[in-house]
Amino acid sequence: MPIHPTAIISPNAELAEDVTVEAYSIIGPDVAIGAGTVVGHHVVIEGRTTIGENNRIFSFASIGLPPQDLTYTDESTGVSIGNNNIIREYVTVHRGTVRGHGVTRVGDGVFLMAYSHVAHDCQIGNGALLANAATLGGHVEVGEHAVVGGIVAVHQFVRLGEYSCIGGFSGVRMDIAPYMLATGATGAALFGPNLIGLKRHGFSLKSIQAIKKFYKIFFRSGLTLNEAVLKVREEIEPLPEVERLIEFVTAGSKRGLTR
Repeated sequence: MPIHPTAIISPNAELAEDVTVEAYSIIGPDVAIGAGTVVGHHVVIEGRTTIGENNRIFSFASIGLPPQDLTYTDESTGVSIGNNNIIREYVTVHRGTVRGHGVTRVGDGVFLMAYSHVAHDCQIGNGALLANAATLGGHVEVGEHAVVGGIVAVHQFVRLGEYSCIGGFSGVRMDIAPYMLATGATGAALFGPNLIGLKRHGFSLKSIQAIKKFYKIFFRSGLTLNEAVLKVREEIEPLPEVERLIEFVTAGSKRGLTR
């Protein structure tokens, strides 16, 4: 096992045989790390934290420490990180709370750039990307392949739909629907579908056109939510992307929906 002699690893931690731990890193007793993962130097991993296979964790990252929540009283909560993730310098991922999910989750293939923060009880979907200094408040849900730009602040309990994109230096106070592009320093506003992202991910022209039409009806027509849903049902083919959008906007929200 390629463990640097200056690393401090609890004898109760569970590390696969080929895990690499570089100089001066600290790994606590309730940590489990899967095969092929590389833990850079000066990394701290503690708490009830499970990390999957083939992850790359860079210097000074901090994972599994107690949440920044005044109600937290050292309950047994945790962090779950999947496979094939990149966690860059000074990233912080805090454990969950009993009032939330109990576990902060990061899926597979996620890219957390330097100084990004994943607060307690956040749920990060596969393939998501948080750019430098992106900050998630507690209980935030980030859908698969969503992109959160640099120096973005996301309010607690906000949902960011899959394949959405938040422009840099934005403040996100309410939910962002799937497939949409939003930006705004004083409060993110929608600017249409995330066309570049959708094309890069191989969405068909038919699906993209349906998403564009949904956007015009739901976010630009001035209709109420119920009226907009009825109009969408009448005028747009029920493609999977359209059904997902309807599901998202009608599911209820703790923060409201960015329209």
